[in-house]
Amino acid sequence: MNQILFKLVIQRVLSALLTLFLVSIVVFGITNILPGDAAQQILGQFAMPEQVAALRQSLGLDEPALTRYLHWLFQVVQGDFGQSMTNNMPVSQLMSGRLSNTLMLAAVTSLVSVPFAFALGIGAAIFQGGRIDRALNLFTLGLVAVPEFLIATIAVLIFAVKLHWFSALSYGGAGEGLAGFLHAYTLPVMTLCFVITAQMARMTRAAMVDELNTDYVEMARLKGLSTLKIAFVHALPNAIGPIANAVALSLSYLFGGVVIVETIFNFPGIAGLMVDGVTNRDIALVQACTMIFCTGYLGLILIADLCSILFNPRLRSRV
Repeated sequence: MNQILFKLVIQRVLSALLTLFLVSIVVFGITNILPGDAAQQILGQFAMPEQVAALRQSLGLDEPALTRYLHWLFQVVQGDFGQSMTNNMPVSQLMSGRLSNTLMLAAVTSLVSVPFAFALGIGAAIFQGGRIDRALNLFTLGLVAVPEFLIATIAVLIFAVKLHWFSALSYGGAGEGLAGFLHAYTLPVMTLCFVITAQMARMTRAAMVDELNTDYVEMARLKGLSTLKIAFVHALPNAIGPIANAVALSLSYLFGGVVIVETIFNFPGIAGLMVDGVTNRDIALVQACTMIFCTGYLGLILIADLCSILFNPRLRSRV
């Protein structure tokens, strides 16, 4: 790695860390200005003022905001997200099983959507301007325009209510074999794949079209090379950077769409846990879930930036 590439990579990493620090300030600030009193929420509306004051003191809610933020940030850096107020157990322990379910949902969605998006995007680019290209563009544009909650609702009506193939609710399939796994993940994965695949396919097509319209590809055509050989041997390697960027950006959408999907299908993941935390005003739980989602999102954005830098032939050729 030359000096210019190394400097750009370090700048992107430092920028991501700074952004995460700013996000932590926003997350802490927003969760602490939510309406209501967390101590009152735990004890109930008929609790005595003395009891509420004592609980606020034991939870540290009577301390200045800056002191509470620094204490919370120091704990988070060490991997300690605090104590769940409503569940009376460490947040890390509460999230351990849920996090694995969400990661599995994201992994299965990626394994299904990435190859399918590659096929659609590269196929549309090879036949650009033709009927296949127009049909695929219309198909992907339609999917991008449809929100995931509508796709989830239609999937439930067709596959759960009408056909009775799957359940409208997903409770996880760990330890239940392939049948249980498919029963638990098919509808949530299908819902997430529709929009993610469409976005990824359109961005992949754009990257491939840019390469197929270059001078060296035109020279390869004049030499009589086949369209498929030009696309996969000459154009695709040079489009890896933009395509990797498109994959990372599209997969970052998972951390937003998974909240809606887990809520609709009652999927036992981090997003559903965060919704419960907001409902019960469990500040520590909401902060932990939000930071995990933000960290994952920023991580994928960082990967997209690094792919753009590392696969840029102009930067690689500079000394």
